Amino acid sequence: MTAPLEQPIKLTSFSHGGGCGCKIAPGVLSAILKNSAGFPVPKELMVGIETADDAAVYKLNDEQALIATTDFFMPIVDDPYDFGRIAATNAISDVYAMGGTPIMALALVGMPINKLPVETIGLIIKGGESICAEAGIPIAGGHTIDSVEPIYGLVVLGLVHPSKVKRNADAREGDVLILSKPLGVGVLSAALKKGVLGDDGYKAMIDNTTKLNKPGKALAEMAGVHALTDVTGFGLLGHLLELARGAKLTARLTMADIPLLPGVEQLAHEGYFTGASGRNWDAYGSDVELAATVKPAQQALLTDPQTSGGLLVSVDAASVDEVLALFRREGFGEAAVIGAMAAGDARVVVA
Repeated sequence: MTAPLEQPIKLTSFSHGGGCGCKIAPGVLSAILKNSAGFPVPKELMVGIETADDAAVYKLNDEQALIATTDFFMPIVDDPYDFGRIAATNAISDVYAMGGTPIMALALVGMPINKLPVETIGLIIKGGESICAEAGIPIAGGHTIDSVEPIYGLVVLGLVHPSKVKRNADAREGDVLILSKPLGVGVLSAALKKGVLGDDGYKAMIDNTTKLNKPGKALAEMAGVHALTDVTGFGLLGHLLELARGAKLTARLTMADIPLLPGVEQLAHEGYFTGASGRNWDAYGSDVELAATVKPAQQALLTDPQTSGGLLVSVDAASVDEVLALFRREGFGEAAVIGAMAAGDARVVVA
C-alpha cells in the first residue's frame, strides 16, 4: 500500500496575522509611545521619530547621510520563497521612501525550529537574498532566534545626499498626490488565508509585493517632489494622515481615481479583509471625512494594510507628468494621480 503524500506546510497557519497586517494598531502604538522618556537628539539626526517617518536619517558629512530602517513580520503567504521575497522588498522600501540608495542589509530570522524543516527556512532566506541581489546589496549578517511563529525581515542601511532627503512632512498646499501601486494586498491576503484566492489573484499579489520601489532614488533628485512615503500597514488613509499632519494641511482624495488590484473591491464587499483594516479605522477615522458615495468595501480598501505597498508622492503640479513618466519607465504602469493637498485642518477628505 502506498503511503499518503505529505501535505505541504502552510506557513500562514503558524501566524496570527500576516505581513504588515501584524503591525500594532496606530492608536495602541500612540498610547505605548506617548510616555516614552525624552532623550538628547544630536544635531546630526536629520529625521527621527517626530513625524513617524519611514526611516531614521543621520548626517555623516556634507555629502552623505545614513538611512537606517528595519521591518519584519509573520508569513502573508504559504510559499516560503515568496514570503522571503515579500518581506525583503517591504524592508528595503523604507530606504527608497526617504529618497535613498540601499547599501547593505542584515537578516532578522525567528523560526519555530521544532516545527519547520530547515529546507523551508532556507527557502525563506533565499527569497530574501534574491530581492537583495535585485536591489544590488549584500546581506552582511543578522540575528536568528527560535520563536513560536515564523518571523523574517531585514535591517536595511542606505545613503542619501543630506539635501535630497524626502520626508513625509514637507507637503505643500497645492501639491498633487500620486500613488505608484494599486491597493488591496490585505484583502488578497485575507482571501488567500480563507482558501478563495485564485491563481490570477495570487500572481497579482506577488507581483505587487515583490516590486522594489526603486523610483524613490530618482524622485529624490526632483525639486518638485516635496514629500514622499510608502503605504504599508496603516493603509493609504493612515500614511496620508501622517503627511497631512506633518504639513498641517488637508489631503483631498478622489475614490474613483485610486488604483486597485483586480477583484479586490468585490472581495472586500464579500467580507474578505483583515482585522487590521478595522483597527486602523478605529484609530484615525475621526480625522477622515468620507463622502456618502464611498461604499463600505471602499472604506475597507482605504484602511487596508499594504504589505510592501507603493510610494505616495506629494509633488507640485508642474512636475506631475515627469513623476508619472518616471513610474511608467520603471514598470509602475498603474501609478495615478489620486488627489491634492489643500489648506485646512490636518485631515483627509475622500470624495
